[in-house]
This record gives sequence, structure tokens and C-alpha cells, in this order.
Amino acid sequence: MRGRGAQAVDRGARTGVAAEVRPQRVSVTSVATGSWLLRGHDDRLSAYALVEGGVHRWTETAVGSARFSGPDFFPVQGLTCLAVAQGANRYAHFIGRRERSGGDGPKADLVYAVQYQTGRTLGDWRSLGNPFRDPREAASLGAPAAAVDGQGTVHVFVSGGPGGVMLRREARSGAWETWKDLRGGAVAGGLSAAANTVGLVELLAPGHRSVMHWVQTEPGADLRRAQDLTPAPVPGSAALLETAPGVFTAYWSEQSGTGVYAQRPGEWAFPAGGAPGEGTHATLRATVDGYDCTVLAHQGRTGTAVLGVCGTGAESGGLWWTDTGLACVGTPALALDGHGRIVMAMVAADGAVLVNRQRPEPGLTLSDWSRLPSS
Repeated sequence: MRGRGAQAVDRGARTGVAAEVRPQRVSVTSVATGSWLLRGHDDRLSAYALVEGGVHRWTETAVGSARFSGPDFFPVQGLTCLAVAQGANRYAHFIGRRERSGGDGPKADLVYAVQYQTGRTLGDWRSLGNPFRDPREAASLGAPAAAVDGQGTVHVFVSGGPGGVMLRREARSGAWETWKDLRGGAVAGGLSAAANTVGLVELLAPGHRSVMHWVQTEPGADLRRAQDLTPAPVPGSAALLETAPGVFTAYWSEQSGTGVYAQRPGEWAFPAGGAPGEGTHATLRATVDGYDCTVLAHQGRTGTAVLGVCGTGAESGGLWWTDTGLACVGTPALALDGHGRIVMAMVAADGAVLVNRQRPEPGLTLSDWSRLPSS
């Protein structure tokens, strides 16, 4: 499975790319963090991207279709970054970092909106404020991360100020609790949060010497600090994937350039190969040829999108990595469509959103890239 799958990925990712992808002017300015390619309650996929003045969304016209409608535009001024999270009910939650001009300089806060159904409008954007009161600390507000626990509670994490991580979450009444300081050391780059199928939330925060780690041990409980992960990470490179019921594997890029590392609770970290550049990793668990597989995607050192695959739980044997040969902006996205096929999306160097998916044949063979409409 592995050898055939790796060869098939290479053929599918490279064949016909030059003919299929033609430059055109588009307005995507940034890739959202988290899973920016989501499957909704009706099994259609939606892709989200940050654009000038707001958010663009593209939606599959039918389940498993190669066609997307859109982009739909949702205005919100001043967003500098956007995080997307999804709960078990498949609502899509959006948390953005916003800057607004003021008399004494730019003012930063976090804003939040939710989409309840595929293809429908987003709710109103509302401010979650800024956990830091000192003007200098407030201006250092970092990029947010979010996760939704098994009770549907949204957890919003952000770094900045004097260091460490701040948390704000919804109460059961729907009101937002006050900010809570999770402490920790200085954060280097973006945070990564996720909830497992048991409904418990975990958080990774790359530091300068290790990846800081917080876990939730029971539903509704406060997150507690767990053992840091080493070796030292590339800033913002940590990601999570549930690889057994209730068990996350953490992935991150090693600081000195030796590749991707993986670690499960109670085990030592082990190298999984690859040559990632800056940024985090998209993660997905999928069935390929009847095998339970882990799929990773990231921006490689040369700036192109790279895909890796291995048997789930077998990362210590190395992943089979394939370079798509296409330059990307930020981290690609991975998802399963309504027919269980692997779908990969990325933002190209010219700002276009490109998508391909697994062909219905043996191995992990990907189709040619298609460009989502720009207007």
C-alpha cells in the first residue's frame, strides 16, 4: 500500500498541473489557521480564506462534487488573521484578530462569528475583547486558535503580552466567561488547539526550547499543563491529530532542520522525515486501500506544497513524502469529502485557491488541480 500509494500521489500531483493552473488575479490575502476546509452538516465541503475587508467562502455545489460556488463575501474590516474551528455538530466558528485605528495608535481585539449551516450566512461578528490592558501588551496580541469541546463550548486561545497563553470560552448559558491566564513561557509563533472524539480539548504552544502542552482531563474541566514536548520546534509549527480513540499525536517541525517529529502520550518523540519550511501542518486520518492512514501536508522549504502519508501509528517508520511542485501561501488544508475521499486545498502564490481530490482507484492518486472561482 505504501509504495504504490506514494507513487500514485506523485503522479497525480504532478500530471497536468501546468495545463490546469492558469494565473489570474484574485484577492486572497492570507490562509486561515485551523481546518479552513470543512465538511458541513449536509456533507458538502466549504473553503474559507481571509481577503481584503473580510472573509471569502466557497461551497461545493453537491456532495463530493468537483464544483464550488462562490466566493461569498462576509465583510469585517481590519482582520489581520483568522482561525476556523468546527464542533461535533459541524457548526463553523470563526475567530479573527482585528486592528482598528485610534487616537493613540492601532487597537487590537478578537472578533467571533459562527455559521450554523453549509452555504448559509455567518452570524454577526462580535468582539471578544483583548485580555491585556496595558497598551503595549494589548498591541502584541497574537493570532488566535480555537477548539470546540464535546459540549459545544468554544475555547479561544491567544498569546501575547508578557508571555504565556490566555483562554476565553463560552459558558453553558451562551455567555462568554472572563479571560483566564494559562501561564506558560513565551510563545514562539501560532498556537494549535483541537478536541478529540471524547470531547476533550488539547492545546500546543511552540516555545523557544520546547512545545508547551495543555490538556483537558474531563468534560468541562479547566485545562492543565502537561509535559513539554522536545526537541525544540520551529515557531508556529505544532499540530494535533487524533490517532486512537481519545488520544492525540502531536506533530511539529524541529528547529535545527531535521524534519517533522511526532509524539504520543507516554512515548518518546520520534522523527517522521520531511523537509518542512515555516508554518504548521495540516493533518488528516483517512482510509486508503483499506488501511488506516495518517496524512500530513505543509509548505516545504522551497515554498511548494508537500504531502506525506503513512500507516496510522507507524510514523516512526517515516512518512512517504511527495512534493506537488506548486508554490503555496501558508499551510494547505486537508479534509474528507462526503464520499470519504481525501481532498487537498491550498492558496497558490498568485492568491488563487486550488483544490484536488483522491481519484477512485487503488492507492492515493490525486486528480489535477482545479481553481476555485475568484468572483
